[in-house]
Amino acid sequence: MAVAQLSAMRSKDPGTQVGACIVNKNKRIIGIGYNGFPVGCSDDELPWAREGAFLETKYPYVCHAEMNAITNASNKPELDGATLYVSLYPCNECAKLIVQVGIKAVVYLSDKYAHDDKFIAAQRIFQMAGVTTRRLSPERRSVTLSLTE
Repeated sequence: MAVAQLSAMRSKDPGTQVGACIVNKNKRIIGIGYNGFPVGCSDDELPWAREGAFLETKYPYVCHAEMNAITNASNKPELDGATLYVSLYPCNECAKLIVQVGIKAVVYLSDKYAHDDKFIAAQRIFQMAGVTTRRLSPERRSVTLSLTE
């Protein structure tokens, strides 16, 4: 989860930074991602707004951390049976993608939007597809990195 959180720091989203890390059956990292715009789309030209006319918000443009972790995966066949660590419970669109690539477990830090229909639908998708989900209750609340000698 710490790798997912570290990845989230790369997001330029001023409202919600989300990171994801996928590990294969052998607990080796095979994919990392964070929420941001598609490759080649400027972070400065597209909107980061959460409210307003649909096309003037981030929602039609942003790629979620889960999508980016899956598309960045180094070995696509290893996604089958993998575990996804993500800082925010996945939405319905990401849930569909997670199921389609064969990920079997989702571990998340926050489900602050649990009552939103997109997340209720995601729960339903995961239950029907046999994907286990669990909220991480970390024993250690922080990890400190030092980049000095």
